[in-house]
Amino acid sequence: MDFNDTPTEAAFRAEARQWLAAHAPAHEMPQGVRLPEEEEADRGRAWMRELFDGGWSGLTFPKALGGRGLSGIEAVIFAEEEGCYHLPKGPFTSIGTGMALPVIARHGTDEQRARFIEPTLKGDMTWCQLFSEPAAGSDLAALRTRAVRADDGSGDWIVNGQKVWSSWAHLTDWGILVVRTDPTVPKHKGLTFFVVDMKTPGIETRPIRQISGASEFNETFLTDVRIPDANRLGAPGEGWACCMTVLMGERLGSGAHRSKVEPLLDYAAATPDGVGGTMLEDAAVRRQLAEALAEEQGERHFQARLRTMVSRGEDPGALAGMVKLAYASRYQKVSGLGMELRGPAAIAADPQDSFAPDLQYDYIYSTVMRIAGGADEVLRNQIAERVLGMPGEVRMDKDVPFDQLR
Repeated sequence: MDFNDTPTEAAFRAEARQWLAAHAPAHEMPQGVRLPEEEEADRGRAWMRELFDGGWSGLTFPKALGGRGLSGIEAVIFAEEEGCYHLPKGPFTSIGTGMALPVIARHGTDEQRARFIEPTLKGDMTWCQLFSEPAAGSDLAALRTRAVRADDGSGDWIVNGQKVWSSWAHLTDWGILVVRTDPTVPKHKGLTFFVVDMKTPGIETRPIRQISGASEFNETFLTDVRIPDANRLGAPGEGWACCMTVLMGERLGSGAHRSKVEPLLDYAAATPDGVGGTMLEDAAVRRQLAEALAEEQGERHFQARLRTMVSRGEDPGALAGMVKLAYASRYQKVSGLGMELRGPAAIAADPQDSFAPDLQYDYIYSTVMRIAGGADEVLRNQIAERVLGMPGEVRMDKDVPFDQLR
């Protein structure tokens, strides 16, 4: 893959840059300020509507579904330019565009695509992810939430169980849900995938207080929740394939296109080192920043390569895990380096300091990314086995029916 823009791509980049310069500043988030969740979500919806009205939403989706029918590389170019602005693009928007829409587009019916894609692109419909459970995190296929057919002949499904780490579930409209519908087959084969209206009776969300002080994560309880069969994606038992589509999108989307290193370069260049120079002139600091920037650029290019594969209809498979694994490690390392550069001001920030609060949040949240979307150890196993062809780990439960597992 050639990472230099072709003339056509350069023209598209210039068009995107011009449109963003005219529209993005009005939607930027205030630096270093944590807004109430409802306000942040409203800002996210407003930015999605602006993108849709301007023709910059769902770039790779067909025009008939509200997109522009462009290539993957053009979507990457726009994301790079959009990343230059501090915009409200949290999980309340990215779960819909990066997880729900890819699985609906690939596994849904024409009716489901028409029903969900355009409203999501417009920001009229937001999504959460109902995957992990208290006993099924990295081993997602061990989930125990059950769905059985209603006994009234309607074809509906009745769901009971518990999900956890459901980001923004308390504010979103719909959820993507994977449940067990057949416990008599091995754990990966008895799963079915649904979309569910979060206002359905029987759904209860309970916020989880995090170390950052925020509560965007939730426990979600499902008690006799009735889901129409029309909300099922794929056939019964094909839930794992749907999950893999979602997780590939999540991992390919790991790491914002906004650089985490470049702000630190600017800060180091403006921070005295106490001996007449700046922190950027310190050889050890400069080396660490250079390494981090090289890793960031390398990952960005690798990510673009995989997105191009997807746009061609190819499946990156476990390669997508490499993006997330590299990003999580670098995010934590860069956040720690930023804290060191700030010194005591990183811990006891001046009230007028707009940079430190974001840095503190990143430093705390970076630990989450070593687990969310696939723990480091799980991803290393997948890469070792499926990319490098190394021998697989012994799996005693591989072919055992789920209801016979202990």
